[in-house]
Amino acid sequence: MRRVDYMIGLKDFATLKAEQFMQDVVSYYQVEETGDKLAGAITEGGFGSVPILAKDGTVVGIVSEFDLLKAITEGKELSKVTAGEMMTKGTISVTKDTSATEIIRLLQSQHLIRVAVVDAQGKLLGVVARRDILLGYLRATKPIWTF
Repeated sequence: MRRVDYMIGLKDFATLKAEQFMQDVVSYYQVEETGDKLAGAITEGGFGSVPILAKDGTVVGIVSEFDLLKAITEGKELSKVTAGEMMTKGTISVTKDTSATEIIRLLQSQHLIRVAVVDAQGKLLGVVARRDILLGYLRATKPIWTF
């Protein structure tokens, strides 16, 4: 569920936090998952990346379309390469209290489409995408019926 879908009423956009934008139902995978399954999830789910979690639920990396394409160009069969082998390790993340403007800066500076939202222990709470922030901006600054 995208929490931003339930935002009602005009708000000061600058005061909004990650927890108000994030999607809290997120497709995620373990380090052992194969590339073909990740490619299927990404293409069918319509998102550009998926978080990769350790057994304890902490985010340890992310597999993006770029990672999958790199594996293919390196001659690897996606059914034989794991998320742990191809993921970008040490994923950039935010907390639920990170402000909208901080998230925008991070997404722009790191050229990201989505960023994981984690708790103090690094466990996945949700994901914020650029699209979620744009929708949140519209809902916060315009009456609902104008867009």
